[in-house]
Amino acid sequence: MSDRTDAAHAPAPAAPSAGPARPAAARAARPSAPRPIGEHRRWPRSFADRLTAPLPGVRAFARLAREGAFRPGPEGLRGIPDLPYEPGPLPRTVPGEVSVTWAGHASWVVRTGGLTVLTDPVWSRRILGTPARLTPVGVRWEDLPPVDAVVISHNHYDHLDAPTLRRLPRDTALFVPAGLAGWFRRRGFTRVTDLDWWEAAELDGVRFEFVPAHHWSKRSLTDTCRSLWGGWLLTDTLSPVPRKVYFAGDTGYGRWFREIGRRHPGIDLALLPVGAYAPRWWLGDVHADPEEAVQACLDLGARRMAPMHWAAFVLSAEPVMEPLHRTWAAWSDAGLPREDLWDLPVGASRTLPDPDGPPPGAARAEH
Repeated sequence: MSDRTDAAHAPAPAAPSAGPARPAAARAARPSAPRPIGEHRRWPRSFADRLTAPLPGVRAFARLAREGAFRPGPEGLRGIPDLPYEPGPLPRTVPGEVSVTWAGHASWVVRTGGLTVLTDPVWSRRILGTPARLTPVGVRWEDLPPVDAVVISHNHYDHLDAPTLRRLPRDTALFVPAGLAGWFRRRGFTRVTDLDWWEAAELDGVRFEFVPAHHWSKRSLTDTCRSLWGGWLLTDTLSPVPRKVYFAGDTGYGRWFREIGRRHPGIDLALLPVGAYAPRWWLGDVHADPEEAVQACLDLGARRMAPMHWAAFVLSAEPVMEPLHRTWAAWSDAGLPREDLWDLPVGASRTLPDPDGPPPGAARAEH
């Protein structure tokens, strides 16, 4: 993977982690002052200088068409009945706790600092250019508590779903990549904050920082890289021990994970993509495979990892159950504690307990 990046925004590259040991905690970088909620800003016409690998050209598209490697073969699709789907009630959280519920693909319900946050919400049965969902959405829309905020990683259709967003009140706080606020404002949203990499905004004690990813953006024939792409670091700043959840969005493997971990030591949970990776010659620069996702977790220094970006849509050629099986194997090969791999079924939840509170007891359902 090449590593071309805007020198004004990029730190010096760090060498990739060489083994399964978690990196030592480094001194955190000084956090940037939060930007105002809803600020109107001007951005460059293109963010193509942030790409860390060239986009595919005509020859690559011709090869893909020639090989027909768009989806799994019949054998790979036989695993559809085995895809994990176990919807349940959303957990009731108390101060100091963080809960996550996997709605499917890259959509999570994150409850932190008293807020309910959706990541890349896609509640539609279909998205442009793909077959219908393999598994239903794990959380019914009507079962959601009031949504306080939404984070968007980039503008691809499987992460920015207009029909889902139309369900939200127009005064919902939206945190989006640089250059994308106009898309939301044209649809009537009034509290849209678009950020550059390493910038942050705060809402009711929760800090939303936009961090780099190895990916790209495009939503039409004429807007390639016109908006930025990235992940989000959500920090409950009001807890005695701030809880940190990293949502990677959509990304390939590369040097940014080590830098995110250096700036943000003590990440409690990393939501990392493990699917849509085959064939590697086509997707290797922009979608991590399971082994790379586990290595990214190590580079981040994250305590726990929750796999995502699989089991919902057929976006690539690997067998549908392979991402989970390879994630299990990579986690075991790295010698990491099994309880720190939150391989949730679609619709399931887990809660980070209050580090200063009593040990977690039986699950508490919200009624």
